[in-house]
Amino acid sequence: MRILVYGVGAIGGVLAGALARSGAEVIGIARGRMLEAVQQKGLRLMSPDLDEVIRVPMVGSPSEIDFRPDDAILLCMKTQDTQPALEALRMAGVTDQPVFCTQNGVANEPMALRFFPNVHGMTVMLPGTYLTPGEVVSHCTPKLGMFDIGRFPEGQDAADDALVDALWKAGFAAFVKPDVMASKYGKLLLNLGNISGAAFGPAAPDGDLRKAAQREARTVYEAAGITFADVSNADERRDAYIRVAEVPGAPAMSNSTLQSFQRGNSVETDFLNGEICYLGRLHGVKTPVNDALMALAVRMLRERIEPGTLDLQATLHESGLA
Repeated sequence: MRILVYGVGAIGGVLAGALARSGAEVIGIARGRMLEAVQQKGLRLMSPDLDEVIRVPMVGSPSEIDFRPDDAILLCMKTQDTQPALEALRMAGVTDQPVFCTQNGVANEPMALRFFPNVHGMTVMLPGTYLTPGEVVSHCTPKLGMFDIGRFPEGQDAADDALVDALWKAGFAAFVKPDVMASKYGKLLLNLGNISGAAFGPAAPDGDLRKAAQREARTVYEAAGITFADVSNADERRDAYIRVAEVPGAPAMSNSTLQSFQRGNSVETDFLNGEICYLGRLHGVKTPVNDALMALAVRMLRERIEPGTLDLQATLHESGLA
């Protein structure tokens, strides 16, 4: 199995670096300053247990790759960038190779299935950071991250088994889950607070707001008949495989939405909190908390608000949530 990592940011970078380090055949597809940095100097992979520069073959587009039947494609871009990536893969000659949605949210898998027949979900449990071109950080130990993997909409096959084996060899924990979307819906609950962390800062006392967004989501799940798996800290695998620890010389851990704001990129709130709003509208459930968090993301983008600078209590009052 040759592994193509499409989108070399925090998650894709850690994956590409660790897989290449383990001897797997890897090609990264990156853009801009990350592409230039890795092509010139290699990819620096940092964790509580390592700090190495790894040579990873890197291209700027799928059109530069001669695709093979044994390729596995890992989509690691944000959801708002998924459709153009799928279009580029199709134009480059991808047909029935397995496509793994290594992304947050649950919108990527159905999007990919419109383009390709062999789609798989991957639940990402990897506290990663990408702020400096050419450098990526995993903040956990003893493994670099943890993944649940299975076919979409359900099931498992040899490609899942092969990728799980490659990930274990590369220093990750990985598990085949025939009901992988239950795991992904569980992870979505944890990501509903990303925009809050981006707006108010990682240290803000926003626990009640996050819990309210999650309660609302659970009500929506029930109305929609969606089951979910608990992949929070209550999942005993987290303590066994991905304990958060200090990474010397690395930026402090933060969520992916905050990092997107810091890099000046678009954010994926539409596909995190927006998924709950969408399901609520489909099934007649009001979602005022997630609606307000969606509006908060729009305000930050429109007004170019610096991440971490908004006052939590004032914003709650303005939004009618206090």
